[in-house]
Amino acid sequence: MTVDDPGTPARTYASASAEDGDGDGDGARADAGTNGAGPAETAEPPDPGPGPVDPDGEEDPSALRIEELILGSERQYTPFQAARAAGVSMELASRFWRAMGFADVGQARALTEADVLALRRLAGLVEAGLLSESMAVQVARSTGQTTARLADWQIDSFLEGLTEPPEPGMTRNEVTYPLVQLLLPELEEFLVYVWRRQLAAATGRVVQAQDDEEMVDRRQAIGFADLVGFTRLTRRLEDDELGELVEAFETTSADLVAAHGGRLIKALGDEILYVADDAGTAAEIGLRLIETMANDETMPELRVGLAFGTMTTRMGDVFGNTVNLASRLTSIAPKDTVLVDGAVRAELTASGDAPESEKESEDLSGFRFALQPLYQRPVRGLGVVEPWLLRRR
Repeated sequence: MTVDDPGTPARTYASASAEDGDGDGDGARADAGTNGAGPAETAEPPDPGPGPVDPDGEEDPSALRIEELILGSERQYTPFQAARAAGVSMELASRFWRAMGFADVGQARALTEADVLALRRLAGLVEAGLLSESMAVQVARSTGQTTARLADWQIDSFLEGLTEPPEPGMTRNEVTYPLVQLLLPELEEFLVYVWRRQLAAATGRVVQAQDDEEMVDRRQAIGFADLVGFTRLTRRLEDDELGELVEAFETTSADLVAAHGGRLIKALGDEILYVADDAGTAAEIGLRLIETMANDETMPELRVGLAFGTMTTRMGDVFGNTVNLASRLTSIAPKDTVLVDGAVRAELTASGDAPESEKESEDLSGFRFALQPLYQRPVRGLGVVEPWLLRRR
């Protein structure tokens, strides 16, 4: 985004940090000085003038009204001014903004009081020793990525349809403003409620962990569920039809995973990834996914792979060989089946959910699952594995 003066090139946060920040890069707040400026600050760059400026030199007034309604205040700060008002270096401010997913704006006056407050809060957590600088950046990044997807979904799924002009002559902006005015407080309250609920559940899992190492590297069951023949479907279906199918798959899967005690990690169009604290829960979810999709004529066949073991959690995602094994099992599973690894089998037999050997068990009525060994086979990157076919007893 350029400034008014054609002789003054626009600066990104990165370039501004070298000139305007305190240069220490340690994330500490600048010492309070005149007008809140830190020590040895360079002169403020030329003011681009009142109001935001875009590459065409124009802004839609109605769009700005909607932005101000959502943000709660008008644009009034350049990045330099916002960082100085928050008492942080430009270097740290730019790290936070980029981590939250916001583009560089040079020195356009595009930031609000809310941006300043957010910088103060994050920097305050670092200053108080509650978060390291790197952890604060991770908080900003994880929050930005999650809420960006949520905002896009809300716009695409319902707000765009609700703001369709009801009669000729009305613009979308004329419809959007009063609608956002009504929806914003309700959606905001609901978002905070769901976040607190999820935070309480996640905190409970951490508190129940046996030790500090288990909090990071935990033994859990992990499952991949993959729609069969999805690539062929993308060539045959219209975009709207494909979008409806993916949404139905994600919605149904998410509901099943949550209802039976698992946690959906992510959905990738034709595939979902979920975790459960025990193998029995993961197995139940996998079979219910197969059964539910099989009863829906609009859905392709499904295949599921389950593994159990240690995995590392980072920013809501999971990593490690156990995750890779579950993915590989999914890729070799026949359609409408669940394949599990030996560790899942061991957990199911130890818990009494499946027999050690069906041939040697006189009464099989008390078991939930049956396991059939398949031929050992090499799996790319993981050596030779022995998959087991999971069925209901």
